[in-house]
Amino acid sequence: MPIKTQLNALNRTRRAGVLLHPTSLPGPMSSGDIGHQAYRFIEFLHKYGFKVWQMLPLGPTHSDKSPYQCLSAHAGNPLLISLDWLEDKGWLDKTVIHKDDDDTYRLACLRQAADTFYTSINDFWKGSIAKFSQQNASWLDDYSLFMSFKQKYDGLPWYEWPDEIRHRDAEAIEDAKISLEEQIKYMRFEQFVFFTQWHEIREYAKKHQVELFGDMPIFVARDSCDVWAQRDNFLMDADGEMEFISGVPPDAFSDTGQRWGNPLYDWDYMQSTQFNWWKDRFSTQLELFDIIRIDHFRGLQACWQIPQEDKTAINGQWVEVPGREMLEALYESFKELPLIAEDLGVITEPVIELKNHFKLPGMKVLQFAFDGNNANPHLPHRHQPDDVVYTGTHDNDTSFGWAGDKLNYNKLYFNEYVNSNSESAEDRAYSLIRLSMASVSFLSVMPMQDLLMLDSSARMNVPGTVGANWEWRFKWSQLRTDVLDKTTHLMSIYQR
Repeated sequence: MPIKTQLNALNRTRRAGVLLHPTSLPGPMSSGDIGHQAYRFIEFLHKYGFKVWQMLPLGPTHSDKSPYQCLSAHAGNPLLISLDWLEDKGWLDKTVIHKDDDDTYRLACLRQAADTFYTSINDFWKGSIAKFSQQNASWLDDYSLFMSFKQKYDGLPWYEWPDEIRHRDAEAIEDAKISLEEQIKYMRFEQFVFFTQWHEIREYAKKHQVELFGDMPIFVARDSCDVWAQRDNFLMDADGEMEFISGVPPDAFSDTGQRWGNPLYDWDYMQSTQFNWWKDRFSTQLELFDIIRIDHFRGLQACWQIPQEDKTAINGQWVEVPGREMLEALYESFKELPLIAEDLGVITEPVIELKNHFKLPGMKVLQFAFDGNNANPHLPHRHQPDDVVYTGTHDNDTSFGWAGDKLNYNKLYFNEYVNSNSESAEDRAYSLIRLSMASVSFLSVMPMQDLLMLDSSARMNVPGTVGANWEWRFKWSQLRTDVLDKTTHLMSIYQR
């Protein structure tokens, strides 16, 4: 199929969606999962007319729980696995497992389920896991071994493992595959269950006319299977040491920029392999999602390189990369590639040209719009039909919290723009929902917090900080049917 034809693969029908990560779903444990509550959420979206469920990356996280610094670019987070589903299959008896902290308890349940699965496996499930393992061998073999080593070495990052394992000595690796066979089988089981559950979720969403909208971080974590197993793709030495790391310069989120610390790609090597690493990565994402957002899209035109020894991102520099060639290779490889570009921050003409060349929708965020400049590109009258408009994102304050702090926007200009003098933070927050719905942008997305009219305590993430991020949950008792009914009415008025 010609590339030009594939560029139109994304559904650009006018519709609305909700941003909610599965960890924020309700439930009795400390974080949500992809069990019963995920199905209820799909039903909720369908009931109120939403056609898209957007979420954050689904990969296994480190201890900071950030879904943007995962242990694998392919694997699913085992802590999202539904324990109820395992019980329904007869593989888990939770009553015999001691409940300590929730994460440890979840993993203990998975371990018991795996033991039951492998000792009582029938032909159907034996064939299913064998097929899954074969189809995903390109990443699953390395991931299962990597995570087995992580357990053996008490969670240490791979660059602190023994030399022969860190350097992937062939003999040492083969010996480990034998000695760690049971642990490797367990890791395969985790991923088999995650993907099986997820495909059921995706089918349920499809039956309810809900598309799943995923997020793909442009970079991967230094301590990840991807870097350990395929080091040639990254600018680092054999021991994992890096001269430069990734980040972004000072912007609206941080005066000193953001020092992410991810490895930078060796684009010359990637190009010499026809970008196979990226093709494999997108292949997995397309198994999970109907729409994929490329986080930090501008990094496909140039990356902000920061000297490793610097404590801030101020002294970095932009270095151009062959993102156009990479995207062309992707479009030639896939029948459909429904991409959206996260084009926030420092966006230059070359980045805009790259986005436009591939006809990729970009993002507009209403919380960025009201600085008093009537040429601000985030203002609704500046939107384009190919844009995706947000009230706010997972990195923003809630709209209620934003509206309550008059330092966030030009009050006089905002009042004139929305034709209201209301002093109510809820009224102002709802004005953003109305503007989002009325925008010419084909897709309007709002965080669940905005539909619940929650204050800043419900914020999901504060960029550049560590601590109490990624932990927000909602409760069904928080539903505001008045807000939801009005929002559904707006969908009708504005043809969403």
